[in-house]
Amino acid sequence: MKINHVELTVSAVRRSQYPTDNKPEFLLVGRSNVGKSSFINTITGRKNYARTSATPGKTQTINFYFVDETFYLVDAPGYGFAKIGKQDKKKFGLMMEDYLKERPNLKQVFMLIDFRHKPTSDDVMMYQFLKHYHIPVTIVATKADKVGTTLQQKQRNLIFKELDLVVGDDFIVFSNVNKTGKLEVHDKIYRTL
Repeated sequence: MKINHVELTVSAVRRSQYPTDNKPEFLLVGRSNVGKSSFINTITGRKNYARTSATPGKTQTINFYFVDETFYLVDAPGYGFAKIGKQDKKKFGLMMEDYLKERPNLKQVFMLIDFRHKPTSDDVMMYQFLKHYHIPVTIVATKADKVGTTLQQKQRNLIFKELDLVVGDDFIVFSNVNKTGKLEVHDKIYRTL
């Protein structure tokens, strides 16, 4: 799958701002600083299209990236970052819950988890939420280039155990540095489309 054109078309804070063209949507979720912007840049073959922020938790909108006029990569606000206030956390939580439960265009969730660490309680809660609502999910273990080959199986087992990963859910080891996992993600999108 070769991606020729990417455009950030909508940054939404409410349902009325979402795209209305009924194109398939692939949502990216993960805690702040897990590498969602780097994931978008790697998948789309762009250098700095999705901006990586020095301040975790800075993305506070749902960003719709229109890819090859065929589908959207949807970047959700990162969860689990302490510096935003309770009101903002609640607002983002409700916005995300509404999107996940009510969006008919949502075809697949890519849930990004830092491969170096044990999944957080927020990661576990997100995965359980997705399973509860029968939303198709692929786990993407980011920053794989920072995990030695000998540790990778141990980390994989840890993530499977902590999330209680359901048989049939895909697990992709990913690195924006050496492009590990890029083809698997492309393949997942292509097959879903």
